[in-house]
Amino acid sequence: MTAVCSRIWLIGGTGESAELVRLLIASGIPCTVSVTTLSAQSLYPKSPLVRVWVGRLSADELPKFLQDESIRAILDASHPFAVEISRLAIATAQQLSLPYLRFERPALTLSQAETIPHTLDSLLNSNILEGHRVLLTLGYRWLEKFRPWQARATLFARILPSPEALTMALAAGFTADRLIALRPPISADLERALWEQWQITCVVTKASGTPGGEAVKREVAQTLGITLVVLERPWVEYPHQTDSLQVALKICQQWWQTISSGSKQIR
Repeated sequence: MTAVCSRIWLIGGTGESAELVRLLIASGIPCTVSVTTLSAQSLYPKSPLVRVWVGRLSADELPKFLQDESIRAILDASHPFAVEISRLAIATAQQLSLPYLRFERPALTLSQAETIPHTLDSLLNSNILEGHRVLLTLGYRWLEKFRPWQARATLFARILPSPEALTMALAAGFTADRLIALRPPISADLERALWEQWQITCVVTKASGTPGGEAVKREVAQTLGITLVVLERPWVEYPHQTDSLQVALKICQQWWQTISSGSKQIR
């Protein structure tokens, strides 16, 4: 396998992954970006060095993907809550002796928060949402978990503007007048207007960091005196991790230098 056909697999779907792609292009490093939705393709610049693969990779599909794309290293810049693909990538990297690096946006510290983090299970098994007008900003895949709460609280949800998201939200018991389809980022002014329009008294979000809109929600919740419930990030044992774009780029450059030299060992 030569450096000409070899590529880095960048697990994408986030704004930071798009910035990493731009940095890789500037360094002349080919990559294949994997995303789960067609709409996510628009995040990435057009370049002969970049391929975008759309779909959900399973353990059975991954070997063919790695072979077809001539993958020699893995840069995981997926969302902090996309733990399934991260765990699969880590296991695959260990099995095939591929270098792996996790880029993860910094988490906001408790000193910046007005609430105590929860897990999804601890929230669903508590009475925190009881009687509230609750806005869920968790992504449509989690809405089904809140179906039992439709009779215990007035639930609203913000979802991505896609047919799949709308279908799953309606199936989870949400009516059309309690849904809004918007693609982030969302400004503080728009957040505030939406919460006030729906007379929201509690908001549930993920600890997705500033790029995921968490800081904006904290700001608006504090301004309006609204309860903000933050679901903590799932724990993953990443073998190598950074929250610096420049550090991630430097490591990729080192990988590519070794790949270009034809060395088999690039850890």
